[in-house]
Amino acid sequence: MKALLRIMVVLLGLGFIGIQFVPVERTNPVVRADLEAPPGVKSIFKTSCYDCHSHETVWPWYSKIAPVSWLVARDVNHGREYLNFSEWGLMDAEEQIDLAEEIWEEVAEGKMPLAIYLPLHPDAKLNDSQKETIKTWSMRLHEAGIKPPANTGVKQTGSLTVTLQQEDSKEDPDEHEKHHNELD
Repeated sequence: MKALLRIMVVLLGLGFIGIQFVPVERTNPVVRADLEAPPGVKSIFKTSCYDCHSHETVWPWYSKIAPVSWLVARDVNHGREYLNFSEWGLMDAEEQIDLAEEIWEEVAEGKMPLAIYLPLHPDAKLNDSQKETIKTWSMRLHEAGIKPPANTGVKQTGSLTVTLQQEDSKEDPDEHEKHHNELD
């Protein structure tokens, strides 16, 4: 019985060593058109989202040990396919608005960041203030690029940039008008 147990342990050990030689693609392609967002929003996304949803993934030590490496690579590839902040600027405005709304929905429902990601990345857990920032960004992006009615033949293109302002800001109305006129 002890001999059988030893053989099993040796075989498992050899199997574990053997699977380390199975290649896993851990890439960070060139960032082509990164998300342009207010610094507070971008910081939240970089901390909580970019590892799986950009070409700026920080590959942790455990992403080099099979079989965990296979799971991490699969999750990152899937995340990049669904939403890739490194290619945000390549999308038209309507796609950006749709994704911003989906980002907020996923965050509001507690689906993102993934629960399995948080134990080893506690800084990625979103607090209420960060969630509110994402919500505000999503709503303002939607307001800035209201979608045209269906079947009008109008297609919006280009990247939308939204500026978040503090709600309690005491901006001088004359200064606001002057700035608005400068933009025209």
